[in-house]
Amino acid sequence: MTRSLLALAPIVAPALALLAAPAAAEPVKVGMITTLSGPGAGLGIDIRDGFALALEHLGGKLGGQETTVVEADDQQKPDVAVGLANRMVERDRVNVVTGVVWSNLALAMMPTLAGGQTVFVSPNAGPSQLAGSQCNPWFFNVAYQNDTIHEAMGKHVQDAGFKKVYLLAPNYPAGKDSLAGFKRFYKGDVAGEVYTQVGQLDYAAELAQLKAAAPDAVFAFYPGGMGINFIKQYEQAGLKGSVPLFGPGFSFDQDILAAVGDAALGAKNSAQWSPDLDNAPNKRFVADFKAKFNRLPSMYAAQGYDAALLIDAAVKATGGAVKDKEKLRAAFKTARFDGLRGAPVRFNTNNFPIQTIYLREVVKGPDGAVTNRLAGTVFTDHADAYAKDCGLK
Repeated sequence: MTRSLLALAPIVAPALALLAAPAAAEPVKVGMITTLSGPGAGLGIDIRDGFALALEHLGGKLGGQETTVVEADDQQKPDVAVGLANRMVERDRVNVVTGVVWSNLALAMMPTLAGGQTVFVSPNAGPSQLAGSQCNPWFFNVAYQNDTIHEAMGKHVQDAGFKKVYLLAPNYPAGKDSLAGFKRFYKGDVAGEVYTQVGQLDYAAELAQLKAAAPDAVFAFYPGGMGINFIKQYEQAGLKGSVPLFGPGFSFDQDILAAVGDAALGAKNSAQWSPDLDNAPNKRFVADFKAKFNRLPSMYAAQGYDAALLIDAAVKATGGAVKDKEKLRAAFKTARFDGLRGAPVRFNTNNFPIQTIYLREVVKGPDGAVTNRLAGTVFTDHADAYAKDCGLK
């Protein structure tokens, strides 16, 4: 008997050692569903490139684990986005989905991702529904709730003494949230409230109506190609210089400014980030993004970068056990990281940020490029208006 046990020792000992050893860290797979074609492609490309730069800065690994990014173009179409979400959950078996620009796409994808217990990290889309009564434990927004950036501009316009403001936005969830947010803090008269088609590029009729209303200021939310055309046509209509144009940072983002140039100079906008924020991570991000992609980064690029930092922090908190879906979700809830905003990002109970919102002004930089410069702080530790309706703890 003793000799038999001794004979088994060379086999049993390694087996016991394997059982005692900690499990190898699991590779991380991220689904990058974003808009890479059509008028909104610039926004998705910026998010993708910002995420890629963060991954490069992290040595190609999230949470120290080998990382694969599965990229797909949602074409800015809800049905395409839902199909891609299903593919990411069922076939690609990703651990996290990110990249989504548009709120209507995020709302359409949420049931599929939550049903598959797949963490959804939004680098942009923050519809009021997912912040309030339809909040979801699998959804995290690293940027803002849609209303908050617009709320800041509503407060600035109110404080600046404007009495009669004309409002315009695209007719989709983020557009409706934008004007609701603005009106939450602006208490003057609304000269007009107009919702235009998503993707609309000709605003001649709307600008004619705007002129007839004779407002003392205009607030417009138009991201991407919509913003480029609106600002150009605003100047062509002779309104620039006579009726001040305000907007959220999306309407005066770097992609838009590169296309419209001097037509945007002097415009004030609100944002949670600015390229001239004075902190080391942001300085590195701006310099390296410009060197790598030969353009200045936009808000969307900064948000893509921060999304990668959040995922990195959550994966670290799991010890690399990303296949444990509940453990990964819980790690996002408690994750702490220093983003590009210069201070740790703090999540509210609804998984949306509590943060500072700045006032920016469109100026010419030292190199002659049209860009944004910090002009003040509107809110500090600002939370969205919908968290009270969310049942999460």
